[in-house]
Amino acid sequence: MITSIFSKSKPTNLVIGFLIIAFACLCAFLKGHNSVATNNNVPFVLLCFALCFFSLLLINFITGKNNLSQTTTLEVPLYSSFFVLVPETTLHLNSIIATVLILLGLRRIISLRSNVKVKNKLFDASLCITLASLFYAWSILFFLVLLLAVYLHPENKIRHWLIVLVGSLTVYSITYSVSFVADHDFFEHMFNGFKIGFNFGAYGTPKYIIVLILTMCFGLWASWFYFAGIGQRKKLVRPAYYVTLAVLFIAIIINSIDFKKNGSAFVFMFAPLSIIIANYIETIARVWLKESIMAIFLFVPFIIVLL
Repeated sequence: MITSIFSKSKPTNLVIGFLIIAFACLCAFLKGHNSVATNNNVPFVLLCFALCFFSLLLINFITGKNNLSQTTTLEVPLYSSFFVLVPETTLHLNSIIATVLILLGLRRIISLRSNVKVKNKLFDASLCITLASLFYAWSILFFLVLLLAVYLHPENKIRHWLIVLVGSLTVYSITYSVSFVADHDFFEHMFNGFKIGFNFGAYGTPKYIIVLILTMCFGLWASWFYFAGIGQRKKLVRPAYYVTLAVLFIAIIINSIDFKKNGSAFVFMFAPLSIIIANYIETIARVWLKESIMAIFLFVPFIIVLL
């Protein structure tokens, strides 16, 4: 029933995703998950919501354009329900902007398989990921995904590696020049964002335990089947599947080493998790099991946020 609904009309799925993300933003705003929200800064919340929904559109585009799922669009409700599961992510503007930039870069990385305008795509992806690091320092680790894509590309040339390096240096050079003129210490601001912390005490609450069970346990279980099924895919699309897995595991690393531990880094896991879990659900033959897993991800977040 649930999966059949989301396997049909894409516009309807996007409308549902729009409403779910709006609900997550509203809950975070009313509960005052950060100081900006408690100051009734409505334009700020609307900006965060717009960026969250834009990221949903990017996920839908990337998945559909590159055949990262089989026949359904389950990644849309899954991705939006993750925001309800961790509603505070909707009010951390820097991590949301970084996520959007990472997704824009990911779009260019995955489209490398077409072998058209490779140099332009590598440069654009390098720009996007480096820009993301200006908003959320640890997102620079996603640069490893770009390097993996260059390595997996059929035409693994030295100039491709140089293009990636030039794209990154371009962003940092311009940023440093602007900060120098504005008398702002860019490097101090940047290095302050690379603090490492392994104090997971903030995640010891019942809410976060449920969040970790749903995201990590289901995610890792689905990732195994996702990885095992890559060999059955066409050779041309296999790099896209490896890239998706790489994005997930880098997101897990960022959440592990992030000093703040305020839930803002969870947003980096939403995109790869929604794609990987959607693929896993599509492979399940038993209808009752498929419906049960989908129901868990759709309804449990609402139950948690309303408690």
